[in-house]
Amino acid sequence: MNIEKFIQRTEILHKRLADLYQTASVLPWIPPDLLPQALKELYNTLKIVQLAAQELYQQNEELLETRNRLEAERQHYQDLFEFAPDGYLVTNTEGIIQEANHTAARLLNVSKHFLVGKPMMNFVSLGERQQVRCELIQLSESDRVEELLVSLQKRHGESFDGALTVTVVRNHQGKAISLRWMMRNISDRQYLESGTVKNDDDLFNDGQVHKYSKGETIPLNPLVIWYVSLGLVKLSTYCETGEEVLIGLATAGMVFGSSLTSLNIYQATALSDVKLVSIYAAEIEASPNLSHTLLPKINQRLRQTESFLAISGRRRVQERLHYLLELLKREVGETVPEGTRLSVRFTHEDIASACCTTRVTITRLMGKLQEEGIISFDSKKHIILKDFH
Repeated sequence: MNIEKFIQRTEILHKRLADLYQTASVLPWIPPDLLPQALKELYNTLKIVQLAAQELYQQNEELLETRNRLEAERQHYQDLFEFAPDGYLVTNTEGIIQEANHTAARLLNVSKHFLVGKPMMNFVSLGERQQVRCELIQLSESDRVEELLVSLQKRHGESFDGALTVTVVRNHQGKAISLRWMMRNISDRQYLESGTVKNDDDLFNDGQVHKYSKGETIPLNPLVIWYVSLGLVKLSTYCETGEEVLIGLATAGMVFGSSLTSLNIYQATALSDVKLVSIYAAEIEASPNLSHTLLPKINQRLRQTESFLAISGRRRVQERLHYLLELLKREVGETVPEGTRLSVRFTHEDIASACCTTRVTITRLMGKLQEEGIISFDSKKHIILKDFH
């Protein structure tokens, strides 16, 4: 029964009971002492029913609100799955497709409706199916994430070089119940192997570009290396006291990723609006040119980390600050008439974390440097450094 109608009926019943009392009170054959007691009991019972109905109504409203919120959240994650830049498939353990997103359907040149119920192996080139089956058998017996380089066949079309990342989903008893597949077309970069690579853009412009706003945390995947196309990314960890420690800055043309560190806690935060290109391990493996281009960038990232570590090893805080400002000047400095301006605004908290000290100490030391004319600030609170040694 609809709760609103139930409440309406209890209100009507309450009114009829009042009318009945008025009518019965003038009837001579009903004993006067019996009428008030009977009607009082009825009235109290009705009040209990009304209160219960109101409580049911409130609970129903809360349930409806929760259901709407859950539905909105479900739709949000469904949209993330559906419109993700990579192809995603969900299959059972035998490889029969149960779900597919729009990108996967486009890559395989079929409709989503056609994909559901089809074996994933139908889209693997004949010569590689046995190898993929063997890999999946091994995968079902472990918890590792497997990345496969295979030739995938479009429906009624040509084949393409694909990178498949496969993970196993298990139930509470540890039994494999499904497989999740991420699919990427890496053929777009293969033409570079036969040509001349002039600059980084030749290799990275064909990759999927991801944009993050200032202050956003950038997701890290052990199978992905991020290439910074534009902007600046702060790399940090946390010490045992819970304080953030700055360990690197990735500027345009640099790379970073969780696979390049052994730290258990590793976080990347956009210090400005950034554009990043995701590079998968399978792509690096398949492209000697890409590997050759990335190697010096990885070395650059490691050298910068060593520089930050060297700063933390200085005994005096003044020395740590001195060497940090020199490092920032070299990494993100730009020449202006007043000296060298840091292109990104660093807070005292950022500087304190890199120097392994407190914000109060850094505020005092920065104030002293400003009084001595060694540093100044522009209208946007960016630090301007004069030459000091």
